[in-house]
Amino acid sequence: MRVGVGSPRQTQISPLELPRYGAERLSGLRCLATDLKHEPPSEDSLTVMALQRLDALVILTLTGEGFERRGGGATGYVQSVYLAHLTAAAEAPWTVSLPLGLETVAQQNLLELVETLEKDFQRTTAQLQMTTGQEGVLLVGVMTQSQTPEQFQTGLEELALLVSSAGGVVVETLQQRRSRPHPQTVVGQGKVQEIALRAQTLGVTLIVFDRDLSPAQVRNLEAQIGVRIVDRTEVILDIFAQRAQSRAGKLQVELAQLEYRLPRLAGRGQAMSRLGGGIGTRGPGETKLEVERRAIQRRITHLQQDVTQLQAHRARMRQQRHHQGVPAIAVVGYTNAGKSTLLNALTNADVYTADQLFATLDPTTRRLMVLDPHTHTPMPLLLTDTVGFIHELPPALVDAFRATLEEVTEADALLLVVDLSHPAWQSHIQSVMAILKEMPLEPGPSLVAFNKIDQADSGVLTLARETFPQATFISAQERLGLETLRHRLLQLVDYAGLVLP
Repeated sequence: MRVGVGSPRQTQISPLELPRYGAERLSGLRCLATDLKHEPPSEDSLTVMALQRLDALVILTLTGEGFERRGGGATGYVQSVYLAHLTAAAEAPWTVSLPLGLETVAQQNLLELVETLEKDFQRTTAQLQMTTGQEGVLLVGVMTQSQTPEQFQTGLEELALLVSSAGGVVVETLQQRRSRPHPQTVVGQGKVQEIALRAQTLGVTLIVFDRDLSPAQVRNLEAQIGVRIVDRTEVILDIFAQRAQSRAGKLQVELAQLEYRLPRLAGRGQAMSRLGGGIGTRGPGETKLEVERRAIQRRITHLQQDVTQLQAHRARMRQQRHHQGVPAIAVVGYTNAGKSTLLNALTNADVYTADQLFATLDPTTRRLMVLDPHTHTPMPLLLTDTVGFIHELPPALVDAFRATLEEVTEADALLLVVDLSHPAWQSHIQSVMAILKEMPLEPGPSLVAFNKIDQADSGVLTLARETFPQATFISAQERLGLETLRHRLLQLVDYAGLVLP
């Protein structure tokens, strides 16, 4: 297929040019190389074999005796041969034979060897899928100078939870510390090779980075690794797409996905730069990139109009509630803090709950009757469960879910639910407050409710009480402190001037 001058590293073939590629198959190519040194193939050459998933790497070592110069070139005799190939064993990605004679290698049935190896790879991949029932994922984290080790580890743990919520399982995590991300590949070239080798050895089908990637970075990484690459935002968008149940939720998710996809069309390779076929596209016609970009832009415009109508509809519903004189309280907080569980415990709302990130997307409003301790009169409140927040919430989601997030800005008060059992509960509060500050309208008064106190350490409880003396402490799952929370919600809302039914 190709003759190259140089080492296997220097003459390697791009994964995109290989006849076939995948965790269950070999490439269908063998590399035959010569070496003047009587040594086994170097680890660098073996790594190239693994990256390209070659059927075999055969090194012919030449003798130093009997060389003749013919036309400036050198000829000699084959002294010994080394045969290397991949294995399906996790502890040894490849195997290298002892020095063999040329006749022995010539009689080797490589087709039978390849078939056996591919069956082993298929069996290993099937076992991984049977064991987990999910897609195998390799996580890659890059720690920069702007992060502390604690923030970096917390971010990786959260990314692992996001992958799990999306239906994947983290097989392994690779980390690298850099002053700043590499502009072409995020990580250095050596790390790219390590990632590619681990991906091929483990048989994963997806690699997830802990940061947003540019189209060029995705293209460069996929070209060198040969496995699909996604970033943190794409994982979050995938979760939202799975969780969206209502028409409004699906509408907003599609808008977020298209807004994220539009600027990345240019990074989808050479196929998007070709001219379209058919009448009217010949000559200086439109490229596929231009056609698809315009189609996506039209769809985005249409979806934005639908979201605007959704905003108007929800604004009318809020106006009706306002005329009824019933105060509205928006339940906000970091994802998986227990907001839906709390709403169920207070109002018997029967909202779907699960120990996963972004379990619910669509806002749910329920009426809560609270007994006034002074007048002993039932007082109505409206509680609205909103979409969970997360650190560095993708801008496309913030824009697409503006109709939903207005439930927060238009509420009379906020109930901030915090998972006190989470090690990063303080940074969760900071992330939520940062998102609230970016909203167009200033939200009303707020009350902090520390949830899951039955799972928190005593030292953490003491710190939280000292830091937030006005907060309330509850366990929605165990129904602890709910009566106190009801009275605090009643105190939070100013009933002056409101006409109660």
